[in-house]
Amino acid sequence: MTAKSKVVALEHVVIRFSGDSGDGMQLTGNLFSDSTAFAGNDFATFPDYPAEIRPPQGTVAGVSGFQVHFGHKPVHTTGDLCDVLVAMNPASIKANMRWLRPGTIIIFDSDSVTEKALEKAGYEDDPTVDGTLADYQVVKAPISELTKEALKDFGMDNKSMLKSKNMFALGIVMYLFNRELDTVYAYFETKFKGKDQVIKANRTVLDAGYHYADTWELFTNTYRVEAADLEKGKYRNITGNTAAAWGLMAASEKSGRPLFLGSYPITPATDILAELTKYKNLNVKAYQAEDEIAGIMSSIGAAYTGCLAVTTTSGPGLSLKSEAMGLAVMTELPLVIIDVQRGGPSAPLVVIAARSSAGCFYTAYEAARIAMEHMTPVIMLSDGSLGNGSEVFRIPKMADLPSITPPLAKADDPNYMPYRRDEKWLRREWAIPGTPGLRHRVGGLEKENGKGNLSTNPENHQLMTELREEKINRVANDIPLQEIYGDKNADLLVVSWGGTFGTVRTAVEGLMEEGKSIAHAHFDYIMPLPRNTEEVLQGHKKIVVCEINRGQFAKYLRMNFPEYKCEQYNKVMGLPFTIGELETKFNDLLK
Repeated sequence: MTAKSKVVALEHVVIRFSGDSGDGMQLTGNLFSDSTAFAGNDFATFPDYPAEIRPPQGTVAGVSGFQVHFGHKPVHTTGDLCDVLVAMNPASIKANMRWLRPGTIIIFDSDSVTEKALEKAGYEDDPTVDGTLADYQVVKAPISELTKEALKDFGMDNKSMLKSKNMFALGIVMYLFNRELDTVYAYFETKFKGKDQVIKANRTVLDAGYHYADTWELFTNTYRVEAADLEKGKYRNITGNTAAAWGLMAASEKSGRPLFLGSYPITPATDILAELTKYKNLNVKAYQAEDEIAGIMSSIGAAYTGCLAVTTTSGPGLSLKSEAMGLAVMTELPLVIIDVQRGGPSAPLVVIAARSSAGCFYTAYEAARIAMEHMTPVIMLSDGSLGNGSEVFRIPKMADLPSITPPLAKADDPNYMPYRRDEKWLRREWAIPGTPGLRHRVGGLEKENGKGNLSTNPENHQLMTELREEKINRVANDIPLQEIYGDKNADLLVVSWGGTFGTVRTAVEGLMEEGKSIAHAHFDYIMPLPRNTEEVLQGHKKIVVCEINRGQFAKYLRMNFPEYKCEQYNKVMGLPFTIGELETKFNDLLK
């Protein structure tokens, strides 16, 4: 075995694993992310799935990717351009050309080059030899053949052997970044417990890739990214959907109310349902309903019986739930509605948005707190990139989380009325069925103020509508003031919300370091807005709102604060903002 190449220290690296939908790129990226977590780096990931369910193999439309951005310093984004691209076929190169920087290392399976594969990818000639990739460091390796060579004594057919070629590619990358293989071995042992032949085969191919990179001296240098200076604590790699599920369980424990999830599977929200089914031991009840309406209706029923009730959905599912959301508003029951967005309507309820994958834990917890303490439905907005992406997550101690105290009605209260409200928050009490002396009516038709009897009185309906609206408005007194990052009187204020946080903040930080007069306000609370929102908008020559849509939040701000002209910067390509395009836009506005 040869001596290792020179080790070069880097501050941060972006790697993109790319191949056909069946090439296991999501798993490969996740395993490398796990090794990154154990190495102590901060990181963020971005899974990039094909838009079609079964796209043609070998085509650009069928390329599946997984991007990992890891570093020695805090990482806020999943990265713009790649430092390393693992490409398992010609289509993977074609699909990712826009994400390559000059000098990018391309690790390519040279066995994938056939006339048919080139045609499917839209190439006339092999891009690795015709000059197309002249600006990059192309490392061609016969990954498919070497995988079969490594497994020749395992008695497997060709198709079965080639399912492991992603592990060969992972071995090469693990060598390139001086990673130990123990974390991947541990995954094999857990995933394939009892299947010794499968464990041995995957280990063999992983080792073969690692040693091939070493003995054939594929790289002039190898690289190391030192551990990040993270606060002391227990960490793990977590996706936004898993973090949301954990945040709900933490809120259930803190509030003393059992957790119920009623949902219909829909991408990309399904993983929350799948995660919660694992925790029956924590008194979690997860119900897979036959449709979206049944899912939310079961949750409303659970809320009535005293549960922390949750329903999850995405895009069109939120539209289907809209009528039932009206029932939850009318009955003033605590309900958390998590919309892992693909695109869907807004709603006149309490709405809060997660800003990062790990942050989904705290957003879910906060949504549950507001729902239970204010007796109201709450929509939590996540999105596919947050829900499926992952980050380093410092697991909090339960004692450090804020208390949750639902307004439970007391047994045998002689003065109890179902719509009696407290003066501060205008919230009604939560009467758990079976509690002595608290029998009452609720429902979707208008109720008489206080008593809760069915009412068709127009004046009463006016009053109840105004009370429910004012109750939501008063939630603004129970949420933090909006913060500004940077000068409160900067020439340009950049406004964002949701999953755009990391990219926007990084772009703003870069321009601040150049001495530009720029500031950033990222909104987590959408409805109601923080009570100092107008103060935040004051004192700036220009305001630009950056959104991955057609400008809904900008229009919302203009509607509430018409005296402040908010410009828009929107992107609706199904792709996140890049730091570079944001910097260009901000510089143009600062001229």
